[in-house]
Amino acid sequence: MGTGDPVADRQRLMKNVGANWADIQAKVKAGAPDTVAVNAEALSLHAQRIPGLFPEGSLTDKSKAKPDIWQKWPEFQAAAKNLENRSATLRDQAMAKDGAAVTATVANFGRDACGACHTPFRVPPPQQQPAQPRS
Repeated sequence: MGTGDPVADRQRLMKNVGANWADIQAKVKAGAPDTVAVNAEALSLHAQRIPGLFPEGSLTDKSKAKPDIWQKWPEFQAAAKNLENRSATLRDQAMAKDGAAVTATVANFGRDACGACHTPFRVPPPQQQPAQPRS
């Protein structure tokens, strides 16, 4: 399944994570929170693969990973496990047709699940500069 390039493989996996997260948000916004189980399951399964996609020495100029990943490996593994567990909870809530619980979980998921890893272990994307008025 992998290309042999850990950076390319993890970027592909993270794009799929992002697509599933966007789908979850769209479904909740559309009033269908009980339909996110398949997306949440995908997130949980992807989270299990995350540590294996960060072998020592896989920091390249194409990577957004911080060296802190390998310096704080137990914390990095815990952040991936946190994503796995929160995704599984979201899946279970959706399977139970508990729309209120799904909506509440989704409200904090980005910060509590994704951000728990991205904030300490990922180089932030460059800030968008506002468009300058033309003279």
